[in-house]
Amino acid sequence: MSSYIMDLRQIVGHRTLLQVGASVIVEDELGRILLQRRADNHAWGYAGGSVELDEVVEDAAKRELFEETGLTANSLELFGVFSGPDTHYIYPNGDEVSNIDIVYICRDYSGELIAQPDEVEALEFFAADDLPKNISPPIFRPLMKWAESKRKTK
Repeated sequence: MSSYIMDLRQIVGHRTLLQVGASVIVEDELGRILLQRRADNHAWGYAGGSVELDEVVEDAAKRELFEETGLTANSLELFGVFSGPDTHYIYPNGDEVSNIDIVYICRDYSGELIAQPDEVEALEFFAADDLPKNISPPIFRPLMKWAESKRKTK
């Protein structure tokens, strides 16, 4: 959790916060997506997190990718901006957010996969037609849009 969000939480408690996220869908050379099983809700999702104050969104996406997976994004391509009721989420600890998620695709990356122990239980690549069932709710719509785009290119 970003220090900005943690500071706000001390003031507002669990009340709903508008949260801007920067996320990365990593695709390998086979067109599979890298997903991580989250430690907080044990559901699968892609790398991402809150944008810090005055942080460039692309820099936040690259930072989150590196922190959570050990991978460095050499280039990013904007995939979409997702918001609305289906990105509203209540974390297991009771913190409530209305997310605006700015999602990038990364096909050019380097580094060694290393799961961040505090946030990530597992890292695994999945084909569009073989995604895990337990998807983290706020990223379900972007992930389904990605999967549909992969099916159309086959």
